Amino acid sequence: MAPGGGILIPTRLPLLLTHEGVLLPGSTVRFTVGSARNMQLVSQRLLKGTSLKSTIIGVLPNSRDPEHDSDDLPALHGIGTAGIAVQVVGSNWPKPHYTLLISGLCRFRVSSLLKERPFVLAEVEQLDKLEQSSDKTTLQLIGLKSQFSFLCKYNPTVCLRVQLLGMLDVSIPVVAKFRRLLDSLPRETLPDVVASMIHTSNKEKLQVLDAVSLEERFKKALPMLTRQIDGLKLLQKTRKTSPDNEKRVLSVRKGGAFPGRQFNLDEEDEDEDGDDTTVLERKVRAANMPEAALKVCLKELKRLKKLPQSMPEYALTRNYLDLMVELPWSKSTKDCLDIRAARTLLDNDHYAMDKLKRRVLEYLAVRQLKTSLKGPILCFVGPPGVGKTSVGRSIARTLGREFHRIALGGVCDQSDIRGHRRTYVGSMPGRIINGLKTVGVNNPVFLLDEVDKLGKSLQGDPAAALLEVLDPEQNHSFTDHYLNVAFDLSQVLFIATANTTATIPPALLDRMEVLQVPGYTQEEKVEIAHRHLIPNQLEQHGLTPQQLLIPQDTTQDIISRHTREAGVRSLERKIGAVCRAVAVKVAEGHPSIKTDTLIPAGPVEPEGGNKVIPPEMPIVIDHIALKDILGPPLFEMEVSERFTLPGVALGLAWTPLGGEIMFVEASRMEGEGQLTLTGQLGDVMKESAHLAISWLRANAKTYQLTNMVGAPDPLEGTDIHLHFPAGAVTKDGPSAGITIVACLASLFSGRLVRSDVAMTGEITLRGLVLPVGGIKDKVLAAYRAGVKCVILPKRNEKDLEELPANIRANLDFVTAGNLDEVLNAAFDGGFQRTAGPPAAPQLTSKL
Repeated sequence: MAPGGGILIPTRLPLLLTHEGVLLPGSTVRFTVGSARNMQLVSQRLLKGTSLKSTIIGVLPNSRDPEHDSDDLPALHGIGTAGIAVQVVGSNWPKPHYTLLISGLCRFRVSSLLKERPFVLAEVEQLDKLEQSSDKTTLQLIGLKSQFSFLCKYNPTVCLRVQLLGMLDVSIPVVAKFRRLLDSLPRETLPDVVASMIHTSNKEKLQVLDAVSLEERFKKALPMLTRQIDGLKLLQKTRKTSPDNEKRVLSVRKGGAFPGRQFNLDEEDEDEDGDDTTVLERKVRAANMPEAALKVCLKELKRLKKLPQSMPEYALTRNYLDLMVELPWSKSTKDCLDIRAARTLLDNDHYAMDKLKRRVLEYLAVRQLKTSLKGPILCFVGPPGVGKTSVGRSIARTLGREFHRIALGGVCDQSDIRGHRRTYVGSMPGRIINGLKTVGVNNPVFLLDEVDKLGKSLQGDPAAALLEVLDPEQNHSFTDHYLNVAFDLSQVLFIATANTTATIPPALLDRMEVLQVPGYTQEEKVEIAHRHLIPNQLEQHGLTPQQLLIPQDTTQDIISRHTREAGVRSLERKIGAVCRAVAVKVAEGHPSIKTDTLIPAGPVEPEGGNKVIPPEMPIVIDHIALKDILGPPLFEMEVSERFTLPGVALGLAWTPLGGEIMFVEASRMEGEGQLTLTGQLGDVMKESAHLAISWLRANAKTYQLTNMVGAPDPLEGTDIHLHFPAGAVTKDGPSAGITIVACLASLFSGRLVRSDVAMTGEITLRGLVLPVGGIKDKVLAAYRAGVKCVILPKRNEKDLEELPANIRANLDFVTAGNLDEVLNAAFDGGFQRTAGPPAAPQLTSKL
């Protein structure tokens, strides 16, 4: 201290070059330093110093960002502030740096630089000897004090910055602290204090810093303070006034004032933020929720009023109440019950799918007769690409309801369905409640996509959690773990989609009405392509029907020779490839303006002297053009070419992707009577092969089956190799039983199986043919492969009614009850039996 009571600083000071702020005398600022010079100053001066003198440094505004620090020293500002380092905190993330809390003491002027490395050291001249103020300055000081008091009254955020000037007594009200501070502050420090508190730019603060005389400092600080007060007055006029504004004070905690419960003077939305609990209570009562939910909300709201906003429970409770008031407890949409309009809309959106359309129309008809009908729970099962998801969206549009899709593929946590309990950190409601919040009504159409691909983990089984959601007797009181109150889901129309029912738990499958969505026939695919796929692809590629024409013959060629699927996704991709090729031709015939401007003056001929001639419109895609665009055909009708030797039969298989044809090949060689099976067969197919061998050996004399040397036992001295091609594909199921019998009978008899016959059916040891599933998909696969006759179990004759009329007319169906009928239909001229004793009466299956 100086003899007169002033502040004396060392004549030599290390300089801290700052870029992010301006330190004024009487203010406390936090600086983050990371440049090399500043880091050296902290480590060698502040951290190693042991006296109070070593904590006094000079803070000098720097015109260059310290991040771009280089060896050469930038131009230094002439005047800085000497300050004392109150706190030093170091950190290594995201990069090494120090955070300094510096309290300003007085101004200084840089006289000369003593050294630049490792940190800047300069000789300074203290500028705290202030001249005697005049009467004019005294009047300005009085005006500044009155305006400063006004600022305190209208801007509580300024009061929070008082803690930077020193620790205040928290037992005294904030306004009283401010008044005492104003009375105790020396008059020469008021301009610096005002400039450090007001929201203003660093450029204006630099002007106050450069003002050495007290009068000049007042002239710089007063306009900033006047501008701040005028803005507050204007803000007061444009906002609503509340009688509670005068009573609101800042909440205070031990250690200083903090904005825990917001001082809401001049807040933007007084209804939302100022009295949020009152507004929230009004919303809770207006949500029209059930009595049980209302009781829980009011209890949580009462608890919320007692919680300070700084506690974590406050945010959790507030989020819970916000969700409760946003849920559509009583909001619903009115169904469109016009059956004719619904039928027209469904026919325009989707071709075929008669069973699905009929089920939707039945629901609409019942809704006309009974208004309080629970929403059905449907499950569309079919191969990919047949339109299960899109038809769900069409159903929502037909009913006039909101649509929400929930993808369940790969979900392995039951909390995704039921939500988390609020005791967990980061808890949130499940997808069902979130979906209802999104759509905003309580009777939407929910599409549960890929319900057959749900997983299971240590977090629970989501399929078991869906039991409550999809049970019409339980979902009227569905309880989410997060809500912990019942919500009515009975008006929601749930539609689940799956590729197969094999992976759906039986309990969940029992709660849904399963509607099979089989693959499309070739004729249906042609109609779908010309009604939907081709117009959609033309629009996506910027083409018009006047530019591209795809005849039906070309479409049939794409379907039969370039795609082989139950749905139409590959077909749409192939049509997209055709559109892209045509788009190139169209673009070449219509060069853009930008390209023309780059062509030099004068006639320029392309190589060869041929000009680019625009193609004739429309561009018609024939078989030759199709081969040039898509390449050679991927699939050929190879059925007849495979039946050149005995021991080959054609079977039918079902997969989640639709029906497939399956060849069975057999060969024999000298050996010890062993049977070899290849082709990645499952246990059921291996058992079918052993059944077929046993039945043929038992009936070898009847059908004149011999081994390689003519012995009556086909396996005597002979090894049999049975192979199912496409060895990389796993195969299993009982449907190949009659196919294996026909293949081995052809091998043992030396006769060829008919090349236009495909078959499917399970066998027994007594020669009976048992029914199998997936008949429609299998028949469609045979039809796509060019098969003319299909052998089916007799008890599957009822499944033929589901086939389209054109397929029933173009295919011959043979229904067999035993293997004798199968062999007679599989071979040209039948499979003759030897004359002998009368055959035993044929058994009829009782299954």
